[in-house]
Amino acid sequence: MEQKTKIVAENGKQELMITREFDLPVELLFKAYAEAELLSEWMGTKVLKLESKPHGGYELETSDAQGNVLFRANGVIHEFVPNQKITRTFEMENTGLPVQLEYLEFEKITENASRLKMQVVYKSLEVREQILKMPFAYGINMAHDRLQDIVNKLK
Repeated sequence: MEQKTKIVAENGKQELMITREFDLPVELLFKAYAEAELLSEWMGTKVLKLESKPHGGYELETSDAQGNVLFRANGVIHEFVPNQKITRTFEMENTGLPVQLEYLEFEKITENASRLKMQVVYKSLEVREQILKMPFAYGINMAHDRLQDIVNKLK
């Protein structure tokens, strides 16, 4: 299956460039990142907190069927410009991995198509390489495919 979310990891850089085009208006794509109910649905995780504003924060939690917490993440939203950009930190709790910085840009292509560009900056090249060894590419593609399917129903 073709992976529609493209990930570029340039040699010697401690960042990833991630791009994905969606068959969604930019307003709906942005809404998928800014509204807790939608974010929870396409990410398949519980949104404990989402303050979509400058200096806001968020907390996410994923549990198994028995209620055991498998994954927790949190961060601070530094910049929030509706339908344009979100700048935030992202921390995966209890992993030993340091906080990463994420720049998300939402771009209108046409009335019914948009592009998400993400620049993810890691503390070091070694941390970036560690992330790339995880099923990261598969996971983000799967999540973005769900985002497309779920948000498409809102059109």
